[in-house]
Amino acid sequence: MSKSEKEEHIRILFLDKKNALIADEVQQTGTVDHTPVYPREVMRRALELSATALILVHNHPSGDPTPSGADMRMTRELVDIAKPLGIAIHDHIIVGRDGHASFKGLGLI
Repeated sequence: MSKSEKEEHIRILFLDKKNALIADEVQQTGTVDHTPVYPREVMRRALELSATALILVHNHPSGDPTPSGADMRMTRELVDIAKPLGIAIHDHIIVGRDGHASFKGLGLI
């Protein structure tokens, strides 16, 4: 994922119980300011891969990596759905021209 992408992309890193990478996949490509994320599809893929943890990564074409309200709601929804399935969301990282933001580092996860 390049810092200069024109559309938002969300990638998901699927991890095993030792936090080793199972798969790194583009989940969705969106518009200049929005990428739809379907929690059901994310969890379905995690279960198919027997992943026990996920790291979400997406870009902000605006350059500002500050999490939006939609980013926070989507992340909270995924955390809430994943927990009963035994899947941890380790972090959600947003990349922009001006740097990056980590939900874990910001205390949002």
